[in-house]
Amino acid sequence: MAGNVYGLDLGTHEIRIFDKKKNGFRREKDAIAMKDKKDIFAVGDGAYAIYEKSPADIQVVFPMKEGVIARFDDMQYLLGALLKADGRPARSAQYVIAVPTDVTEVEKKAFYDLFFHYGAKAKSVRIVERGLADAIGCGVDVSSEKGIFVANFGAGTTELSVLSQGGMVMNRLLKTGGGNLDSAIVSLVRRSRDFLIGMTTAEKLRMEFGVFDQSTDSALTVSGRDLVSGVPSQAEISISLVRAAMKEPLEECVRAMRSMFERTPPDVRRAIEQKGICLTGGLARMKGLSTYLEESTGLTVLTADEPEMCAVRGLKEIILDRGLYRQLTYSMLDEDYRWLR
Repeated sequence: MAGNVYGLDLGTHEIRIFDKKKNGFRREKDAIAMKDKKDIFAVGDGAYAIYEKSPADIQVVFPMKEGVIARFDDMQYLLGALLKADGRPARSAQYVIAVPTDVTEVEKKAFYDLFFHYGAKAKSVRIVERGLADAIGCGVDVSSEKGIFVANFGAGTTELSVLSQGGMVMNRLLKTGGGNLDSAIVSLVRRSRDFLIGMTTAEKLRMEFGVFDQSTDSALTVSGRDLVSGVPSQAEISISLVRAAMKEPLEECVRAMRSMFERTPPDVRRAIEQKGICLTGGLARMKGLSTYLEESTGLTVLTADEPEMCAVRGLKEIILDRGLYRQLTYSMLDEDYRWLR
C-alpha cells in the first residue's frame, strides 16, 4: 500500500483519524458552524466550541446522525478541511472506514461515495465493520476467539456486535446514545423544575453523576433559564433527577444486550460468558456504566482503555497488517455490490 493511508471512524459528534504517514491519531468534533444557513463560519472543534453559544445567525450542525451520514455535502466539506496535507487536499490517498454493520447497503455506499467522489480523488476506499475494528482495538485476536461481545456506546448510537473467529455473528444498531440521555435530562428538568438547560449542561450533569453510585443526595448547581420568570438564573439539579431521566434509554440498551446474548449460538455464548463484554465508545467513560451493565446483564463488563479510540486503533492495526487488511476490508466496487454502482 504505497502512499498515504487514512483510517477513519466517523462518529456522531467526533471524527477519529489514523494517519499512516505520520503514524499518529487525530480527533476532531464532527460539527460545522454555518452563518445565515449558507456560509461556513467554522468547522470541527472550532464549530463545537460555539455550540449553544452562537448568535442567532450562526447555526451549528452535525453532518452525522444516528450512525449514518445525514448531510452529505457538509460532511464532504468537513473531511476536505480535516484531511488537507500541508494546506492542500491529500490526493491519491487510500481510505479505510469503520462503518456500522446494521445499516442498509445504500447507507454504506454513502460512506464509500463520501471519499471516492470528493475533490481529492481517492486511490481506493475500503470498508470494515466497526464491531471488528473495535474488537481489534481492544487487543482481541478476532481470528481465533470463539466468542466476542462488543458494546459500543457512542454519542448517537449504541452498536452491539457478537463476533466469532474473524466473522460477524450478529449485530444491532440502536439509535440510543449519549445525546439521547442528554435530551432526556433536558426534558425532565424542564417538566419537573420549569427550568431550561442546554445539551452541553445536560452532558455535564450526566458525566458528573454517572449511573451507579450509592450516593442519592448529591446535587449540582447549573445555569439555565427559569421558564416562569423567563430570565437566566441558576438552579440546583439533584442526582436522582438526572438518573431518573437516563433510566429508560439505558434500560432499552440492556434489553437489546440480553436479547442478543440469548440468541447467540451456544458455543459462542459460552466463550462470551468466560470473556465477558468489551465496552467501548465515548459513553463508556460515564461513571458506573460498566457496573450498571454487569448488574443488569449478569456478565462481566470490561471497559477498554481510551474506549472512544478503540475503533480507530483497530483501523491502524488493520492498515499495518496486510493479512487483516485482505481478510476484513472490502470495497463497494466488489462484485457483490455491482447493483449499487
